[in-house]
Amino acid sequence: MSEAEQSFGITLEQVTDYEFRVRFDETPIPDLITDETSPLGGNAGPNPSRMLATAVANCLAASLLFALRKYKNEPGTLGAKARLTLTRNEHGRLRITHIGVDLQLADPAETLEHLDRVLAQFEDFCIVTQSVRQGIKVDVNVHDGAGNALAIPGEG
Repeated sequence: MSEAEQSFGITLEQVTDYEFRVRFDETPIPDLITDETSPLGGNAGPNPSRMLATAVANCLAASLLFALRKYKNEPGTLGAKARLTLTRNEHGRLRITHIGVDLQLADPAETLEHLDRVLAQFEDFCIVTQSVRQGIKVDVNVHDGAGNALAIPGEG
């Protein structure tokens, strides 16, 4: 891995049915419970689609805060709302087709320094949003209970 690359890991462990415990490896971050929505799951935690909407909205809000502070602003509390749209594809499978995010500043625009520059660049600081927009290569491996790698049809 080059100096420009970073990596981190998470570990999922099934609790029951579609409920999983997420561990954020090598961090003191508390575990998180995820689950599918009813009727498939029990709504014990956010599902992956909600986690993606959360990740995009949180990253954008943090990037906006970073950009504001970069220009010596001390903004009030920021807020964000996200709406994710699921649409069935030609095979009848649900796919995420849109994520809309509304960011809310606490301050009047005229009280913020260099707001035009902030707005022109803050999205570029957002790792998650820019990655989702470009597409993400995802490699998938499946292993059986004995640790054997299983072939995935259509892969590699």
